[in-house]
Amino acid sequence: MDATESRAVVTLSLMAAFVDGDKHEREREEIRRIAEGFSEASGLHLPTLYQDVLMKRASMGEVAAQLQSRDTRQLAYEMAVCVCDADGAQSQLERGFLTELRDALGLDAAAAERFSEQAQAMASAPLAAGAAAGPAAAGGTTLPATTAATTATTATATATAAAATAGAAAATPDTAELDQAILNASILNGALELLPETLSTMAIIPLQMKLVYRIGKSYGFELDSGHVKDFIATVGVGLTSQYLEQAGRKLLGGLLGKVGGGLLGGLGKQAVSSGMSFATTYALGHVAKRYYAGGRQLTTQMLKDAYAGVVREGQGLQTRYLPAMQEKARTLDVGQVMSMVRGR
Repeated sequence: MDATESRAVVTLSLMAAFVDGDKHEREREEIRRIAEGFSEASGLHLPTLYQDVLMKRASMGEVAAQLQSRDTRQLAYEMAVCVCDADGAQSQLERGFLTELRDALGLDAAAAERFSEQAQAMASAPLAAGAAAGPAAAGGTTLPATTAATTATTATATATAAAATAGAAAATPDTAELDQAILNASILNGALELLPETLSTMAIIPLQMKLVYRIGKSYGFELDSGHVKDFIATVGVGLTSQYLEQAGRKLLGGLLGKVGGGLLGGLGKQAVSSGMSFATTYALGHVAKRYYAGGRQLTTQMLKDAYAGVVREGQGLQTRYLPAMQEKARTLDVGQVMSMVRGR
C-alpha cells in the first residue's frame, strides 16, 4: 500500500473505534498517543487525522474511495471489524457502521459476514472451556479503580465474598508453574504479532484475558470477563487502543494482510517484531500474579506502577526470546489460533 491507502485504512479503523461514542477518556488519550507515535514513524500526520475523525470531518465514502485494490478494501474492513470487537461483542451502532462500510467498500456481503462472525466468536469466547458469560462468580475481583466492578452491599454478597477470600487465602499455586505459563503466553502473543492475519492480531487480547483468568483462579478467585477487563484497564491497558497499536505496527511495517511469503518476509522487520505484545502479556501476567497472591490489596497507582516496571522488564527480555517467538510463528495458522482462544 502507498501512503494514501495506509492513511485511509487507519482512518476507517479510527472511525470504527469511536463509532459508538462509548470510549473512556483514558482510552481516547491512549489512542491519541498511538496516533502521534505512528505519525513520527510514518509521516502520515495521524494526529490531524485523529481530530478529523473525532470531529466527524472525515467522510466514510471519500475515505473508502481511496482504497484501490480488493485486498486493501478487504483489509480495511477486517481491521474495522476487529477494532469494534476488541473490547467485546459489537454494539448496534457498530454493526450498523460495519454494514455501511462493507457497502462503501463494495465487498461481498456473505464473505464479510463470515469474517465478522469469526471475529465475534473470538471476542466472546469464554475464559475457560465450558464457562458461560454472566454475572461474576463468587470471589470476582474488586478493583480499586473507578471501573464497572462494584462493591457488594448485601449481607448475602458479603458472606459470599468472605467465603471466597478464605478460599483464596488457602490456595497455594505452584509459582514456578505460573511463571512458565506467563512466559509461554508471552511468547505465543509475541508470535501472533508476527503473523499477517488480522484475526491473529485480534487473538492477543482474549489470550491475555485467559492468562489473567487462570492466574486469578489459581489463587482461588473465580473471575468473569468483565472483571478481567476491569483489571486490564486498571493497570493502564486499553483493549481497543492495544489492538490499534498492534495492528498499526504491522500495517506500517508492511506485513499486515500479506499472504504466502508475508510471514517469512516480515520476521526480521523491527516495526513488527518490537516485542510489545510479548512485553504487555508478560507484565499483565506478573502483575496479576502479584495482585491475586496478595489478596487484591494493591491500589490503582500501585498496579499502574508495577505494570510499567514489568513492561520495561519484558522489553528487556524481548531479544532473548525473539527466536522462540519466530519459531512459534512458523507453526501457527488462524485455525489453531481460533482453537486456542476457544480453549480447545
